[in-house]
Amino acid sequence: MNAQELLKNAQALQDEIQANRRELHRHPELGLDMVFTKAFVVEKLKEMGYEPADCGEGGVVVTVGGKKGGKCFLIRGDMDALPVDEESGVEYASQTPGKMHACGHDTHTAMMLGAAKLLKAMEDELEGTVKLMFQPGEETLQGAVAMVEAGVLENPHVDAAMMIHSSTGLPIPKGMFLVMEGGYGSASCDQYKITVQGKGGHGAMPHLSIDPVTAAAHIHVALAELHSRELESTTFGVVTTGMVRAGVAPNVIADTVEMEGTIRTGDEKVEEMLMRRVREIAENVAKAYRCEATVEYTKHCPPMIADDIVAAPAVGYMKEMFGEAVLPMSRLLGGNKIGGGSEDVAFVSSKVPATSLGFSMSPANSPYPQHHPKAVFEDDVIHRGSAAYAYVAARWLEDHK
Repeated sequence: MNAQELLKNAQALQDEIQANRRELHRHPELGLDMVFTKAFVVEKLKEMGYEPADCGEGGVVVTVGGKKGGKCFLIRGDMDALPVDEESGVEYASQTPGKMHACGHDTHTAMMLGAAKLLKAMEDELEGTVKLMFQPGEETLQGAVAMVEAGVLENPHVDAAMMIHSSTGLPIPKGMFLVMEGGYGSASCDQYKITVQGKGGHGAMPHLSIDPVTAAAHIHVALAELHSRELESTTFGVVTTGMVRAGVAPNVIADTVEMEGTIRTGDEKVEEMLMRRVREIAENVAKAYRCEATVEYTKHCPPMIADDIVAAPAVGYMKEMFGEAVLPMSRLLGGNKIGGGSEDVAFVSSKVPATSLGFSMSPANSPYPQHHPKAVFEDDVIHRGSAAYAYVAARWLEDHK
């Protein structure tokens, strides 16, 4: 298989891939509710000669190849948007108030459709099967686990997997790729909700009340000290309370306080320790201030750790196609092996060997990163993502036939 020929074929599809991406960008959808997006993907796949199958709520799966037997390689593209009002100023901006593809998942979906077309054209050459996983609900950590439970890794059984994540604001040029090496990865994510119960009352008579705001403030400070006092300095682990809700009026002492946040780490033992300590600190600090606290863990995603069975070959395949426009992820993370963001493809990587590619879709150090309402993913390089999806999958099958 010739890398440059495939890249040339992808470049010929640039206008089509870009048009698909912009149509998806105009119609963002959240979570598992993929009515427009799913219908759009299914229609495009059928036009290419595929027979799309439902998988979980909002998910779509197709396979290509398999005529020579061989193994199965899965490529994943997520499809959901964020609850953000778009301020990018692009002419194809979101037409739905309060929703925006601020994380670039529309580019992933479009690149996957481009890869589907490339792979279909070379189907007779594939030394195995490529399975394409179009996934909803990544931002809510619901989509991948639902598709795994629905059997996305079977029929045929998946032997290895890869995902691509587009980014803005990286310190690398547009069109360059970052390839995750074995042992590197993204953090787990455990979302917690702490409810501190006190006794409300008049702000002028605090001695007749039991103030849960005071207790919650001390809980917040204690949780923030977990990293500096209970973890080794080289261990990545962070506890962040991002939401606090209390009170109805400035002269009323609240009856309850709700605190919500996340725990992130790359080590399952550290994850278990931090979950236990959050509960112990919340309950005991609240008790010290005459309150009661309950802790619920509402969502979970394991760490996504790249496996060298697929990560090491992927570095080589990408350099065959893109040369010096490929960097190992370690160059970006420095001395760390775990990035702080979470990625629910971890539900796949916990079952089969997997790796991840980062794809810069903005000039180096552009001011607005993904998740920002002004983020712009410049899609004049989008065909490179389609080529990467198709080439890594086909080359891995070729080397593991």
